[in-house]
Amino acid sequence: MKNILLIGGSHGIGQALVEKLANQLQIWVACRSEDFANKNQVNHIPFDILQGDFPIEQLPEKLDGFVYLPGTIQLKPFKNLKPEQFKQDFEYNFLKMVGIVQAILPKLLQSNQASIVLYSSVAATTGMPFHTSVAASKAAIEGFAKSFAAEFAPKIRINVVAPSLTDTPLAEKFLNNDIKKEKSAERHPLKRVGTPNDIANISAFLLSEDSSWITGQVFGVDGGMSTLNTQM
Repeated sequence: MKNILLIGGSHGIGQALVEKLANQLQIWVACRSEDFANKNQVNHIPFDILQGDFPIEQLPEKLDGFVYLPGTIQLKPFKNLKPEQFKQDFEYNFLKMVGIVQAILPKLLQSNQASIVLYSSVAATTGMPFHTSVAASKAAIEGFAKSFAAEFAPKIRINVVAPSLTDTPLAEKFLNNDIKKEKSAERHPLKRVGTPNDIANISAFLLSEDSSWITGQVFGVDGGMSTLNTQM
């Protein structure tokens, strides 16, 4: 059975992905939530990405997949953002991921063909007000993934999912009443916001052998926002 490591996974997209994969794969979930270890049939690794090095010794010798789930949504006018806030987003969204990938790389190379799934944002390629910080750090993920894909093909595949607003705890403040939900849904050509399952479905596909001829791609799972203009 294949071994998959998720950083994060106790709620939102990660939880949906764990539920989808738990009966098919051996899953290691590194997250802060202690309760999570008792509620799911997974291997739990207590870990806070902002505190210390990743405990690589708790993983098996071979990893067939890796998913990095932590992210930020810090939306402010550019004039109100301090350089430190750009650094925080970049550290959390990108640099911590890079450090973990470097640490687990030997284990990924033990697989016949490992798969990495990362998360960007529709804002990385579609200009939106107040998104300068998050868009910058998410765009770094997309550039990293394409170069990494070229360097490690065919041994490791890597792909990026770029969602629009998804109904997760991270986005709660943007969807915490019916009016906000309706306005958010209306902005999308498909007239709804995303669900954790929407993102988990494509993530599971990209981890599977069904996607074995796909690498270096960015998938816009965004209700049509990045490519369609339905306003007449």
